[in-house]
Amino acid sequence: MTKTTLKIDGMMCGMCEAHINDAIRAAFKVKKAMSSHKKGVTEIISETPLDEELVRACIEKTGYKLLSVSTEEYAKRGLFGR
Repeated sequence: MTKTTLKIDGMMCGMCEAHINDAIRAAFKVKKAMSSHKKGVTEIISETPLDEELVRACIEKTGYKLLSVSTEEYAKRGLFGR
């Protein structure tokens, strides 16, 4: 599993978060998409790494600006962080 973190400029409220999450879910097969307008971050959990250029196009098509993309291995934690 892969965790992709996007820094996004332009999110101002919960509706902005939903707009980004919906766009990600429509464009990619993901397990989870979570956004925070306060932090300016979207975190995506997927089986495989996402294509950065396709992510950039997806976000910019919604009217927001993608500032950066980082990817790391994601391991689901069980009860008590194990």
